[in-house]
Amino acid sequence: MSQVELLPPQSPWRVGVDIGGTFTDLVLHDAAGLLHVAKVPSTPDDPARGVMAALQALADRHAMSMGDLLAGCDLLVHGSTVATNTMLEGKGARTGMLTTEGFRDSLEIRRGIREDMWDHRAPFAPVLVPRHLRLGIPGRIDRDGIEIAPLDEEAVEAAAQTFKAEGVEAVAVCLLNCFLNTDHERRCGEILARHFDRHHIALSSEIAPIIGEYERGSTAVVNATLSHRVVPYLNRLDKTLTEGGLRHPMLLVQSNGGAASVAQVTSRPVNLTLSGPAAAVGALNLVAEQTGHDDLISMEIGGTSCDVVMMRGGQVALSDDLMIAGYHVSTPAVDVHTVGAGGGTIARVDAGGMLQLGPEGAGADPGPACYGKGGTRPTVTDALLVLGRLREGPLANGAVTLDLPRARKALETHVAGPLKLSVEEAAAGVISVLEQNLLHAVERISIERGYDPASCYLVAAGGAGPMHGSAVARQLGCSTVYIPRQAGAFCALGMLNADVRRDLSQVLFGDLDTMDASSVDTGFSSLEKQAVEILAMEGFEGKRVDLERSADLRYRGQQFPVRVPAPTFDRAAIRLAFEDQHQRMFGHIQPQGELELTALHVTGRGLIPRIDPARDTRSTEGPLPIETRDVHADLNHGILATPVYASDDLASGVTLTGPLLIEEATTTLYAGPGDTVTVDAYGNYRVTLEAT
Repeated sequence: MSQVELLPPQSPWRVGVDIGGTFTDLVLHDAAGLLHVAKVPSTPDDPARGVMAALQALADRHAMSMGDLLAGCDLLVHGSTVATNTMLEGKGARTGMLTTEGFRDSLEIRRGIREDMWDHRAPFAPVLVPRHLRLGIPGRIDRDGIEIAPLDEEAVEAAAQTFKAEGVEAVAVCLLNCFLNTDHERRCGEILARHFDRHHIALSSEIAPIIGEYERGSTAVVNATLSHRVVPYLNRLDKTLTEGGLRHPMLLVQSNGGAASVAQVTSRPVNLTLSGPAAAVGALNLVAEQTGHDDLISMEIGGTSCDVVMMRGGQVALSDDLMIAGYHVSTPAVDVHTVGAGGGTIARVDAGGMLQLGPEGAGADPGPACYGKGGTRPTVTDALLVLGRLREGPLANGAVTLDLPRARKALETHVAGPLKLSVEEAAAGVISVLEQNLLHAVERISIERGYDPASCYLVAAGGAGPMHGSAVARQLGCSTVYIPRQAGAFCALGMLNADVRRDLSQVLFGDLDTMDASSVDTGFSSLEKQAVEILAMEGFEGKRVDLERSADLRYRGQQFPVRVPAPTFDRAAIRLAFEDQHQRMFGHIQPQGELELTALHVTGRGLIPRIDPARDTRSTEGPLPIETRDVHADLNHGILATPVYASDDLASGVTLTGPLLIEEATTTLYAGPGDTVTVDAYGNYRVTLEAT
């Protein structure tokens, strides 16, 4: 633990809390600019206990009461995997669905295509609403938004009675063409509200006002499914914190990387499906400010998974089409690619004698075999311990203790024995497979999006990221790896740097070259008015509000549009922006091709001042390693005598040459032979890779 972390925080401060699959991370930024980190095991049975445990751990460290810690906090931002885990575990609400008569099977038909055209055997995820709970209602809105058959309100009432008799807990409504005319859906919601809590009713025209009926209906169903577990959790935690002394309601990180109050999220829990990983945007903004380099790729490796996010020119791409546990969700979300490659990912030998890694993980309980909590199967953490990259004993401020004999036994039993290898060879194989999987994950978010990763800094984060950053960057062709000192709590750090955000959209069809400009301006103005009203309810007005316009366009005949900035309705500028995007994404354009505008978008931000971490003022001369131990470098160099440094001994300006290990409170950094590590002005690490 660094000396600055022993100093009591100066109020007021802001706090970010991130619940991961294995650990719950907390970062506190105080008035002096100091960053204080706490890390405790997650509590999957009740995530709120992990939040309170992290707060208590920090309070205890500074001999403060919980009340004093909360009273001194003027901003608490929370990110959680509760929504995602609810979908993965299939523990959502029993859900019913109202559709237009004759269209109740759209949810099950899906798009009629497979995500992987080469995989004809993998089954689709089970339909969230069984057919007998998908009820068609007479009434019809046509493609122009005109009512051609009135809504049968008696049928809606009868459906509500059926749902109650069937034990339905939440209801989704998706009527044909409701994105053009919301009257029928809104009336359905009013009738259903006589029988169900309004927060357990999801209207597709409110949750996802988009063209695609299947995507709109799937998103509404997921929202309804999440309502029973996510909303009570958020309300309970918010109440506990407020009663404990928190002066301002907590904020939640949404999938779009921005924050929102519990009141705003209560009706839209689907917006939390990427709550934790999306906070990487705030952390990348901080890295860009501190390095002066805004082409970045973050590779955050926790105990369960690896989340990869790319920033290009200071901007992180958004996606409107997610797959969560096999279900389509159409909501603005940071373009994150996640793979099952974390410290707790389990290694195994398949029936064909091949070494496989994941996607199954050991989780927080029992965790890796070396934790000594009942786990017997080998994980990445066990392999790192066997290879000398991790030391035996306490880890993460004593949150867990690593046991080398248990790690060796697990690898011997499940990998080395079946493959007739030594335990060390088996461990090296596990790490080799892991780093290949990490490489593919980064390529997916960069090369497959039309970007060359070689010009980027690879930001290695998470508890395990700094262990593998140099190896992955070398394979990508990157020359620099950047490791924040708080890498083990990367997303919690990013939460402190997140603006309040709301994304709004409206379907609007027209030919770009001939459509009436006034209709476009009217549409944008309407969306901006809504954004301003929502942000005012969140406490943001005037210069603290920022509005951004964009539009979806496509060539005539295309199915999927491309989104481009549209600060003004300048047809030539919009066409040029579209062609630049289309060329990058698909490798071609249609010169002077007919362009259709399909939707308008407005992003409203409530601006929160950026955090300003204090510069590192420590001073050391000629830092000495705390030990030298045998460490497996890579398959080419084998085992090398490797110096191990304590982070507190490395002041700003120190430069070291690898191979080496640096032990931080929440992570361990590994630099390979010939790599150069420099400590920057903020105490973070810049690794310059040896030229190959």
